[in-house]
Amino acid sequence: MYKSVFNWSGGKDSALALYYCLQDPTIEISSLLTTVSQQYERISMHGVRVSLLEEQARQLGLPLKKIMVPENPDMSTYNELMQQNLLALKSQGVQASIFGDIFLEDLKAYREQKLAEVNLKGLFPLWGKKTDLLIREFLELGFKTIVVCGKSPDLPEEFVGRTIDRDFLADLPKHIDPCGENGEFHTFVYDGPIFKSPIDFTLGEKVLRSYPAPKSEDSCHTELPAQDIGFYFQDLILSPNDSL
Repeated sequence: MYKSVFNWSGGKDSALALYYCLQDPTIEISSLLTTVSQQYERISMHGVRVSLLEEQARQLGLPLKKIMVPENPDMSTYNELMQQNLLALKSQGVQASIFGDIFLEDLKAYREQKLAEVNLKGLFPLWGKKTDLLIREFLELGFKTIVVCGKSPDLPEEFVGRTIDRDFLADLPKHIDPCGENGEFHTFVYDGPIFKSPIDFTLGEKVLRSYPAPKSEDSCHTELPAQDIGFYFQDLILSPNDSL
């Protein structure tokens, strides 16, 4: 059995990958691991408040470890921070690190290289599966998710803040991957078969933000925003009853 840390983004691919892992008797999930913007206290790139992330962990019944990341770190800083945290987890008996990646070869190679440096195994439960089938399986299982971040101009603004359902998929522009695997959009999962109870929230402000280029030319880590690329973010606010 692999004692594993699960790299949790709060989105649909993470949720489906975790669903698979929880049914696999060879995998033990020791904790969720999430990178959080130190400046804004929100999930990196997704822009979701820490309060909602913590509520997800509570409803999943899993410990949560947050890695606080400075704003726009260079790759050297990011890699050093991740290595320190992975070594600490390894000292606690962790043997593997799990990701929800589907088909980005360069990102998978980057992750495996960095894990090999600390002698950890990478597990990719969704790897190689067709994204149109994955999103339909996700919905059929009863998961519910909302788009919280959309890359502009790839994804029209009106899609940000929508719940993903069959109508959403039918409306989605043909050039957009149905799972947003190319970084077109990110989501927040608020209900599903692995949650004890649904997460109640309200919609806040929707904003457009632009990001500078990473401080390194290393392009393997695609979660870092590129130059002159804007993102629409839909703020979510945890309802008071769920924050108790």
